[in-house]
Amino acid sequence: MTQESTDKGFAAAAGAVSIHVIRTDAEGLETGFATLPGGAPAYYARPEHGRNLPVVLLAEEIFGLHEHIRDVARRLAKLGLFVIAPDYLARYGDPMTAPDIDAIRAIVAKVPDVETMGVFDEALAFVEGKGGDVDHAAITGFCWGGRIAWLYAAHNPRLAACIPWYGRLDGARTKEQPRWPIDVASEIKVQTLGLYGGDDPSIPYDLILTMKDKLAEAGAPADIILYDQAPHGFFADYRPSYRERDAHDAWGRMVAFLRAQGVG
Repeated sequence: MTQESTDKGFAAAAGAVSIHVIRTDAEGLETGFATLPGGAPAYYARPEHGRNLPVVLLAEEIFGLHEHIRDVARRLAKLGLFVIAPDYLARYGDPMTAPDIDAIRAIVAKVPDVETMGVFDEALAFVEGKGGDVDHAAITGFCWGGRIAWLYAAHNPRLAACIPWYGRLDGARTKEQPRWPIDVASEIKVQTLGLYGGDDPSIPYDLILTMKDKLAEAGAPADIILYDQAPHGFFADYRPSYRERDAHDAWGRMVAFLRAQGVG
């Protein structure tokens, strides 16, 4: 009923791939890999014949630029968007071949946030050079990439929208990762929709409420939707954490939000 996650480009540490995994073809799309100026690889997907396409930056999970993230890029591209997913972890190790989650966390801990912000700046410049409309650009990200989405929205207030999916809001402050979304709540000027699970031990319910309060106090144009029974990774259709009903609802909310902000 399952297949090994290393088949077809899934991260080894993610475990066996669920029978519920969604597979999106590339028909009608231009897809490929590129190397950004600083050396980071990136996967992109866009409609074959589109011009001046709205842009979505896609921030990968801790499992790296594996098949789930590439599939999400294709799903978004089929909505008429130019999507680019830079692998901001790759220069510090390969999460796709790491043997377990602890090995992946050791890689992630080495990656400086300031460098990651620069990688996404390079990704925007890349898509602009290929005809993307960076004046109508958004960022979305999952898991660790959800954390990055919050931080990049603070870094780049020109974005039209930000959609973090269950990104950690607080954690240990290090030289490489000195700030967390809870620290930049007052700096969010980008229209933001957070999508979070209420049954996620890595992001406690009280912390989500605190984040909502900080956003409200700052007058930030941001809200967080909470799916009460959903665990961490509820959108990850290749894993046991997947919750189909919540994932479909959240995807629909994201697409509507993007369109409301002129992205799509």
